[in-house]
Amino acid sequence: MSVNLTCKLSDRLLDSNQGSSQRQLAISVSANASVDGNNAPLNLCLVLDHSGSMGGQPLDTVKRAARDLVDRMHLQDRISVIGFDHKAHVVVENQLVDRTESIKEKIQSLKASGGTCIDDGIKLGLQETSKGKDGTVSQLFVLTDGENEHGDNERCLQFSRLATEYNMTLHSLGFGDSWNQDVLERIADAGGGAMAYIASPAAASEEFQKLLKRVQAIGLTNAHLVLQLAPYVRLAELKPIAQVSPDTIELPYQTEGNAIIVRLGDLMTDVERVVLFNLYISPASYIAENPVNSTIPILTAQVRYDIPSLAQINSLSDPIAIAAELVQDFTPQLDSQVQNHLLALAKYRQTQLAEQKLQQGDRAGAATMLQSAAKTALQMGDYNASTILQNNATRLQTGTALSESERKKTRIASKTVLQTPPNP
Repeated sequence: MSVNLTCKLSDRLLDSNQGSSQRQLAISVSANASVDGNNAPLNLCLVLDHSGSMGGQPLDTVKRAARDLVDRMHLQDRISVIGFDHKAHVVVENQLVDRTESIKEKIQSLKASGGTCIDDGIKLGLQETSKGKDGTVSQLFVLTDGENEHGDNERCLQFSRLATEYNMTLHSLGFGDSWNQDVLERIADAGGGAMAYIASPAAASEEFQKLLKRVQAIGLTNAHLVLQLAPYVRLAELKPIAQVSPDTIELPYQTEGNAIIVRLGDLMTDVERVVLFNLYISPASYIAENPVNSTIPILTAQVRYDIPSLAQINSLSDPIAIAAELVQDFTPQLDSQVQNHLLALAKYRQTQLAEQKLQQGDRAGAATMLQSAAKTALQMGDYNASTILQNNATRLQTGTALSESERKKTRIASKTVLQTPPNP
């Protein structure tokens, strides 16, 4: 098991007459499939809300989706289930998926009652998941349909960040329209996972299966990008790093000596993680010291990662060196793939601004930003997202408030590509 690592500059040419130039660098990372085609076993914990508001069809649907999930897991995988209302309890202790009927019976025993305390569910989920984490890919699916009325949202985030420290990944699923997308997005972002929206009971099984397929494709875990910038290169000061695929999220970074460290988390064999870096390069400073060189070094990139199937930690990929060409007669030669990644980030940030304006009561400003995001999605070829964003902009322009469902669809459309662009 190893890493695929590719790097592309938004434009490989630099004007040698410029004192400073801005470039974006897209780094794509994925796991190479193992020779035998087998990844490490999955260690999955389902953290399920069974509060009173889940009563009836919602809980019945979630239990059915969870049972179907168990049937799609492998015998060497591990499963645990936590139920929570205003307090959390273990429904299925961490165990191998070799007694599926017993596991499904325990899931079926969940009854709706009480309030909602998400953080207690996450805390107990982490404790149960830790029992089977050695040699496995540890993942938590946290599902809720409501506000964290009996809990503490900041405590949720603390537990989510703790999960990543112990090489566990936390995904959030919002069921129906009463959950708080700000909280669930922050939980998923802090936990290194994805946020899913289950708009109706009929969609529950599909969303569970999509997440299961994603985590079953994980080959490497605890991945970090390690960058060494050249002396004439620096990161932009404001929001310099963002992941744009498979989900869009602003990424923090740390420094270790002269290195910049960015945590990626899990690496899949079938989906790349794409990270954008906003860089400032100083050709004039480089030329002053290297007047005869036409190539300016930008950075070297490596990936540090764990291989759970081999119980190996802190493996390092071979370094890749990135450079640009200095030219006198500069004509832009933009890379189309990097431009599309920039559009994905622009769509996300435009939608964020729209939501901020809506919270401030500025419907006209929100509508304008949503229109901009819709046009950006259209440029990407993501027609489904463009339709959602434009429809919501139109509603605001006509004086109609957005429903909770429309707000949630907007959030999902901002973070993901809903429709893959056709091949040219």
